[in-house]
Amino acid sequence: MRLIPAIACLAVLAVGASWADGQAASAKQAATEKSAPGKSAVGNGTAGKGAAGKDTAKAAAPKGLLPDAFAGWVAEGPEKKLTDPAEADAENSAALKEYGFEEGATADYKRSGETLSLRLLRFHDASGAYGAYSFYRHDGWPKEEIGAGATSNKNRVLFWAADTVVDANFSRIGPMSGSELRELATQIPVPDGTRALAPPILASLPKAQLDGQTTHYAVGPAGYVGAGGVLPSELVGFDRGAEAVTANYSLRSAPATLTIIDYPTPQMAMAEEPKIRAYLKAGGQAQPAWPKPLQDSDGASLEVKRSGPLVAIVSGDAVPDESHKLLATVHYESDITSIPQPTESEVAKTSQLLLGIAGLVIVGGSAALLMGFFLGGGRALYRIARGKPASTVFDEEFIRIDLRDGASAAGTAVDGAHPKG
Repeated sequence: MRLIPAIACLAVLAVGASWADGQAASAKQAATEKSAPGKSAVGNGTAGKGAAGKDTAKAAAPKGLLPDAFAGWVAEGPEKKLTDPAEADAENSAALKEYGFEEGATADYKRSGETLSLRLLRFHDASGAYGAYSFYRHDGWPKEEIGAGATSNKNRVLFWAADTVVDANFSRIGPMSGSELRELATQIPVPDGTRALAPPILASLPKAQLDGQTTHYAVGPAGYVGAGGVLPSELVGFDRGAEAVTANYSLRSAPATLTIIDYPTPQMAMAEEPKIRAYLKAGGQAQPAWPKPLQDSDGASLEVKRSGPLVAIVSGDAVPDESHKLLATVHYESDITSIPQPTESEVAKTSQLLLGIAGLVIVGGSAALLMGFFLGGGRALYRIARGKPASTVFDEEFIRIDLRDGASAAGTAVDGAHPKG
């Protein structure tokens, strides 16, 4: 009877061990499925439908960068692929390379005797596309509502959308030219994740009195100098990962130009600010010589400020008070973005498995104690009901041989067999 609680406890623990092995196998299987997403229901369904799978693959075949026809315009022939920045723009190939040029295409279109030439440039991300757009856009070109941003100059329309820049040249601009290009912009695919984001440095530009058609974003010396940068490119620090944006502001006294340089770390900005400040104070003695934008500026209005990883420089002919107020509006704000985590990580699965095992051990131990209590207590009550002690420790129902009494009886018998004398 004493073995019953022990056997029950062992049975519960055996079940718990089997359950824990099952949980571990399930966690391992889930991890395997997560690391190999190709083995899904979709993949199995494709295996069962070979013809449908071939049709899907055929439909997903990549098309050209430019459409064969849109808004009544029909391509005269196949598009010409551009795989190198020099093919896209030999004169500005260095700037295109800095902005992350990946591919492009050109095509000519006709409609009712009119012609349209399109040049499409695709970059690594939206920041590169915006940089190239701001590089090609000249100050003073009017704003158009196409894509993410557009401008025009006579028969030429330039716009950017997602990671793409489109340069369109019409034989004649008509009232519907803008809507036609808007239709083209809707056909440009949007990249995923951070590739679809515009340069974050643009958010640091003060919005009041900003001339939005004068912003220029640069990630290298070619793009910065080509867009009319204020400082010498070697002083900016593009070789150390810096980015720069310049913009014009219409202040009351005179126009001013604001340059913001974004360094990878605040420590780098702290080290570069004194160099820029000393360069501006040197004036005509500075080496290298001042670029034309600095030469055309009022020396009293030149000012430098640092905010976090940003270094801002104001130049132009505005009075010092207005230049100072414009510079004071530049402020860096850190933006902490939480990275979404999977709904159930491997650590969470392991912790849940351990908690399950611990809970099962507690339940099994408690069950063993309860079974022992009830089984042992029931047996004790049964013995008491029969008039016996509760425990077998006090039970006298066994054969006992008193060797001392037997030895005494044997001694008496021997003495009787041998009388004295």
